[in-house]
Amino acid sequence: MKSNSLKRKLLLWFGGVTAFILLLFSISFYYFLSNSINENIKIQLQHQAIDIENSFESQKNIMATFAIIEHNQVTYKTADFNLQNLDFYLQNSHSFFILSDEESSENINALYIYKGKKNSIVVYRKNIDNKVEDLVSTLLILNPILLLVLIFMASKMIDKILNPIHSVIKTAKEISVNNFSATIPRPKDSDEIRELIDSFNAMIERLRAGVESLDRFNSDVSHELKTPLTVILGEIEVTLRKRRESYEYEKSMRTIHHETSQIQKIVENLLLLTRYTKENIADSFEPCSLNETLLHVSEKYSKQLSAKNITLIIDKIDKTDMMANPLLITLIYSNLIDNAIKYSETNTKIHLSLYKNEAIHFIIEDEGIGITKEQLSKITERFYRVDESRNKKIEGFGLGLFIVKQSVELHNGTMHINSTLGKGTKIEIVF
Repeated sequence: MKSNSLKRKLLLWFGGVTAFILLLFSISFYYFLSNSINENIKIQLQHQAIDIENSFESQKNIMATFAIIEHNQVTYKTADFNLQNLDFYLQNSHSFFILSDEESSENINALYIYKGKKNSIVVYRKNIDNKVEDLVSTLLILNPILLLVLIFMASKMIDKILNPIHSVIKTAKEISVNNFSATIPRPKDSDEIRELIDSFNAMIERLRAGVESLDRFNSDVSHELKTPLTVILGEIEVTLRKRRESYEYEKSMRTIHHETSQIQKIVENLLLLTRYTKENIADSFEPCSLNETLLHVSEKYSKQLSAKNITLIIDKIDKTDMMANPLLITLIYSNLIDNAIKYSETNTKIHLSLYKNEAIHFIIEDEGIGITKEQLSKITERFYRVDESRNKKIEGFGLGLFIVKQSVELHNGTMHINSTLGKGTKIEIVF
């Protein structure tokens, strides 16, 4: 057992507290038992003194060791009354005394002075069994044994408690970025240890999911940045091979400008994702009119709507205010409306609703290409784009719905997506 181990500390603490309790109990028990025994002896001697007073004149046979005092003088004493320094006890204010036996430590002597009507009676009893001393001897033997037994039982109990913690430590040492397969078996008892193990296993699952997401994120980022960078480098290399006409340079610069803009948008979106967290988002909240923001954002897409002859229908819009981050609310509306336009065919409709009952609901429904059930669970992931959208006609990075989901969750909201392939998609945001 390590010198600084938790078990050692617990055992030292438990042993110290238990030893103190046993000592305190022994002292208290000794005190109360001693007083009880002495009180019983006192009562017995008092009764004997009363009997002596009542029976002495009638010369009845009295079985006791006593002396009768009149005017500070001994007028009568039994043959076995050999108490020394009697005057000392007579002058003392107390009436009862416990005296040690010089011949044997296992016995005690007791003296009681009874002041009657005519005289004082001193009752003396010798060789009383010292039960308190017997108790002290028993406790001196029993307490260390009891302490060792309790420490042994505590050690076994601590082992039982710490075994799951040792499993946690062992599993934690086995975990690495490349190995999240280890988990701790769940104990049968529903207690704090089981809660700890459940939390630890859940943490492993979150780490596994996080690492998988990070791997995919790195792969997607490198892919998304690699394409425009390759185009830019290729365009520059071709342009620099020979002298060209001015319109060819202009065409090349337009291509480079477009690809650079794509990279800039990716970087801006990535920076946006890391700017706000659950811990700091509340600092950016301010009173926000959701209905006015929705109308303002909708107006920006009038050209795109006209280009595809798409009708934007606002089914219901209530005056709705809430404490929110205006930038993120704008991004939610912009990304959802932009996606609805991108993935809708010409001559279709997009429906919007914003209303408040027990919660705030924003609903956008299009008549676009739709999403399969397999893809539905992935479309809010970073850089994920459905196969139908991976073409040059529909631009995007696969960050829109991810930003929407993150923004909604930062406002303690939820997002629900329902879609049918070839018929359209319905997205509902609930705050």
